[in-house]
Amino acid sequence: MHTSFLSSYVNLVKQNHDFRRLWFSQIISQLGDWFNLIASAALVAQLSGSGLAIGGLFIARLLPPFLLGPVVGVVADRFDRRKILIASDLLRAVIVLGFLLVRTPQDVWLLYVLTVLQLSISAFFEPTRAAILPGIVDYRNLVTANALASVTWSTMLALGAALGGLATAALGITSAFVIDSATFLLSAWFITRLSDRASLIDTGDQPGSPGWGMFVDGLRYLWDRPGTLMVALLKASSALAFGGIEIVQVAFAEQIFPLGRDASGTLGLIYLAVGLGTGLGPVVARRITGDEKSPMYWAIFVGYLAMLAGYLLLGWGASLPIVLLATFIRTIGTGINWVYASSLLQLSVPPNYLGRVFAFDMAMMTLASSTSTLWAGWASDNLGWSPNQIALAMGLVSAATAVVWLVHTVYYLKPQPAR
Repeated sequence: MHTSFLSSYVNLVKQNHDFRRLWFSQIISQLGDWFNLIASAALVAQLSGSGLAIGGLFIARLLPPFLLGPVVGVVADRFDRRKILIASDLLRAVIVLGFLLVRTPQDVWLLYVLTVLQLSISAFFEPTRAAILPGIVDYRNLVTANALASVTWSTMLALGAALGGLATAALGITSAFVIDSATFLLSAWFITRLSDRASLIDTGDQPGSPGWGMFVDGLRYLWDRPGTLMVALLKASSALAFGGIEIVQVAFAEQIFPLGRDASGTLGLIYLAVGLGTGLGPVVARRITGDEKSPMYWAIFVGYLAMLAGYLLLGWGASLPIVLLATFIRTIGTGINWVYASSLLQLSVPPNYLGRVFAFDMAMMTLASSTSTLWAGWASDNLGWSPNQIALAMGLVSAATAVVWLVHTVYYLKPQPAR
C-alpha cells in the first residue's frame, strides 16, 4: 500500500511529459519567489520598522489578484493558456530587477509599486496554471497532481526560505532579487516545451458577450451552484486567518526572537515550518481519504481544527521552538484546505469555466487575506496588540469558519430524498 501510494506520484511525473515540464517550471519559479518574499519583508522592516508598513507589503502582494479577477478569468478562458504563462514569467523577470533600486527609506514607495506590478502579472499566472491542469492530467490523477503541486510549493518554501534567509544574511538583500529574476526566465523555458494540449482547450460556446459578459456569466454559474460556490470560497475563509498571521510572523522575527542580519534567520525558520506543514498535510490526508469527495469534505473540517490548534499554541508562543511547532500544526490545516479546494473545483467545474472560477477563487482569497493583514497591522500599531494576542484573534476566526464548513458538510453529504 505504501509503495503503491508513492508510485502514484512517481508515475505521474514519469509518464506525463506535460505535467513534468509544468512541475519543473513550478519548482524553479517558486524557489525564487521565497527568496523574494524574505528579502522584501526584511527590506521593509529595515527601512521603515512599522507594523503597518510591513502589512502594506503583504497587501501590495495580495490586492492585484482581487482587482484583476474579472480580467484574469476571461483571459484564461479565451486565449492560449501556455502563452499567458510564458508572457507572465518573462515580464516578472524584468520587473523583479527593479527591486535593486530600493536602497533608502525614501525609496520604499518604489518597492510597493514594483510589488504591485509583479503580483499583477502573477495574478494571470496562477489561475491559468490551475485551469491548464485538467487539460494535461486525467481526472483520476487530479488530486495526485494537486497534492504533488502542494508538496512542491511547500518544499520550495522550506528550501527557498532556508536558502533565502541564509543568502540574505550572508550576501545581502539584493542577491535574492537577482536569483528570483533568473528563476522566472528558466521557468518560462520549461513552459515553452509544453505540447499544444496545454493551450486553450475546447471551451465550447461561451454564453454572453466577450469580456464583461463572460465574467458575469462566470459569476452566474457559481451563484446557481451553491455547493461549488462554497468550495470556491474555501481558500478565502482560511485566508481570513492566515493573512494576518504574516504580521505576527514578522513581529516574532523582528521583535521577540531575532536571528541573523535583519532577523532574516528567524523568518527563514518560520517559513521552513510553513513549508513542512503545508507539504505533509495534504499528502497524509490524501493517503487517508483517497480521491473520494465525501472524505475530502471531512478532511477539510479537520484542516480547520488544525488551524485553530496552531493559532492557540502560537498565542502562547513562549519560545521560538513553540512558535515553530505552532506554525507547523497551523499550516497542516491550510495545506489540506488549499489542495482539496483546488481538486474539488477541477473535478466538478467544466473546462470552459475553469479560468473564471479559479480567478474568483484567487480574488476572494486575496481580498480576505488583505483584509486580515490590514487589520493585524492596524491592531499592532494602534491597539498595541502583541503578536500573541493577534494570533489568538486569528484562532477565533478559524473556529467560526470551521463551524460554517461543518454545517455545510453535514447538509451537503446528507442523503437527498428521492423524487
